[in-house]
Amino acid sequence: MTFINERTYTPVDAPVSVAFLGLGVMGYPMAGHLAKAGHHVSVYNRTEAKAKTWVSDAQAAGANPTNLRVGTTPREAAQGAHIVMACVGNDQDLRAICLGADGAFAGMAAGSTFVDHTTASAEVARELYQAAKQLGIAFIDGPVSGGQAGAQNGALTVMCGGDAPVFEQVKPVIACFAKAVTLMGDSGAGQLTKMVNQIAIAGLLQGLSEAVAFGQRAGLDMHSVIDVIGKGAAQSWQMDNRGRTMAEDKFDFGFAVDWMRKDLGLVMDEAKRNGARLPVTALVDQFYADVQQLGGQRWDTSSLVKRLR
Repeated sequence: MTFINERTYTPVDAPVSVAFLGLGVMGYPMAGHLAKAGHHVSVYNRTEAKAKTWVSDAQAAGANPTNLRVGTTPREAAQGAHIVMACVGNDQDLRAICLGADGAFAGMAAGSTFVDHTTASAEVARELYQAAKQLGIAFIDGPVSGGQAGAQNGALTVMCGGDAPVFEQVKPVIACFAKAVTLMGDSGAGQLTKMVNQIAIAGLLQGLSEAVAFGQRAGLDMHSVIDVIGKGAAQSWQMDNRGRTMAEDKFDFGFAVDWMRKDLGLVMDEAKRNGARLPVTALVDQFYADVQQLGGQRWDTSSLVKRLR
């Protein structure tokens, strides 16, 4: 697995003890940036062998071996940490690593902070915020945008919900793997902002898919087309980074369709609660179901174009 790409770090004046729970395609490099920046990092992963590999990779990347350790449970990894971070799969996974006798909350000291980078529901963020508060622990929901490349390059966008004084304390640590870290409001606001992000991406990708498919049917050189229209009003991150690969039928990278469907499920559930009307988003979600039926569960989200060929 790719561990970390080039990044220039400002040495930390006061390294802190950080635990990172969940070493998937996002968490693995995110935790690596924390170690490379000089923080003391303990890690937990359901597959312990992966956590041990992470330690080896962190050392190879220049981290001080004495600053690294593996916890066999979330509780053990969290013990002694000023900040506990997590990036796992869904609401159920998040509750599992936070709550219970072996959960992170059981190992955290009063005054410490849990920062959740999972894309989860606003409901679970508020639930865990309250559970943490009862224990004298702070909780920040901080889902990320930028994908695997953003995690590897330390260039994620992090949108947070929670208490402002706590956010200001953890912001410099989050900045180790982010280009932008912003407080969006009270608990749950980070997750709601990520939902807005996914709604916008879903519509953009469907429009771009139709544009690419149309241009190819018309016999145009789509690389040239994208170069031209990418300098005008149609420009977007998706066009800049996915337009050419869509034209080339390349999808073995990036943010998986399965993950996008999970995120859009959260969006649709929240829309039912708040009364928002999302006709295009609901339609694109069903288009992603079609891509799954084509065998594209792990294809990049730009694979929507496959339906049109």
